[in-house]
Amino acid sequence: MDLTVQGRVVNAAELEQLRQWVGAHPQWSRYRLSRELAQGWDWRNAAGQLKDMAARTLLLKLEQRGLVELPARRWASPNRHRLVPVPPLVWDTKPVTGWLSELRGLTVAEVSREAAARAEVKAALAAHHYLGYRLPVGENLQYAVREGAGRWLAVLVFGAAAWKCAVRDGWIGWSRQQRERGLAQIANNRRSLVLPCVRVPHLVSCILGQVARRISRDWELKYGHGLRLLETFVDRERFAGTCYRAANWMGLGTTTGRSRQDRERRLRVPVKEVYVYPLCRDFLGGLCP
Repeated sequence: MDLTVQGRVVNAAELEQLRQWVGAHPQWSRYRLSRELAQGWDWRNAAGQLKDMAARTLLLKLEQRGLVELPARRWASPNRHRLVPVPPLVWDTKPVTGWLSELRGLTVAEVSREAAARAEVKAALAAHHYLGYRLPVGENLQYAVREGAGRWLAVLVFGAAAWKCAVRDGWIGWSRQQRERGLAQIANNRRSLVLPCVRVPHLVSCILGQVARRISRDWELKYGHGLRLLETFVDRERFAGTCYRAANWMGLGTTTGRSRQDRERRLRVPVKEVYVYPLCRDFLGGLCP
């Protein structure tokens, strides 16, 4: 019987080959196994980059199902769900106030491949975002918002979409197979931060609009494929989602209050409002081929 794991179909013969291959290399780490598997399958994204993290997740899911036996972990995962301590930076705390039209030279730049700017993003999130900074996993873009003199005003981070979201998946109307094929065309706004000293009405909705006009192109330049839809989850106990509604994002409803790690339906997490923003007219046609 064929299995679909991590968006890839694995048949019985391939599964048996995987078992034998893993067993033949007991000295290899899980990291090496995932790299070798991605290379052996020539498993790459549209930009030609090896999908070693996808291979790692596939092996872990097979192990969870009792279908393969992986070597023991040699160390904890360095990134997944890890809250990372970041050295603080000195920020200009002079208040930025007034109207949006009074800001001069407002720029929005994608900085995920610029080391110095990435350090600023990390420091800003670690110091001022209630969720802190976590190492990005998978495809991601990071945007820095500055005014004309180069002063930082805000930070936005986009990453991979949620694997499952009942209200989103019902709204799209896709099957499991369609979701597995189309999920890469959705990006999740994982972090939005305006620095505490900035008090400019409508700034966030303006930034969201600018990012929406360019993010598919930016994603394609980095990863070899574009996007059709943006999503975000807003903790309704903390925020009202006003900036998203002002930027014409659509509210779909709420999450179920369960964590993706909650396999026994015991762990409760904050209920969040789900918002989406289509990036093209025929976004549903692309997500449900």
